[in-house]
Amino acid sequence: MTISLLTDPFPSDDALRALWRSAWGDEGPATWQTVLARSLVHVGAYEGEQLVGYVNVAWDGGIHAFLLDTSVHRDFQRQGIATRLVKVATDAARARGAQWLHVDFEPHLAGFYRACGFRATEAGLIGL
Repeated sequence: MTISLLTDPFPSDDALRALWRSAWGDEGPATWQTVLARSLVHVGAYEGEQLVGYVNVAWDGGIHAFLLDTSVHRDFQRQGIATRLVKVATDAARARGAQWLHVDFEPHLAGFYRACGFRATEAGLIGL
């Protein structure tokens, strides 16, 4: 199995929906195209033509970027794909001018994000 990572591949909604369904168990947003159009960078992992991983980096138009939606198809998890996605996204965000990369995550993902180089901080959140 050879997994290729592509920067800004602009996958179709169908490809993203299939990945999202496998990784998260629901349909996800109605469309990703508006999200992708506003991203600082997004990275796709492919086995051949199949999208098997994805991560998005949103940004404030300045120095702050936000890692979102790290996803790997359930048949491809635990193979280092997510770590590779985060590394490529981090490097691309840095190259495109971001100076800070933020991520929110649930406690069970703390070890993964720590291994990717993130350090814990306190933050606030309002559910809308």
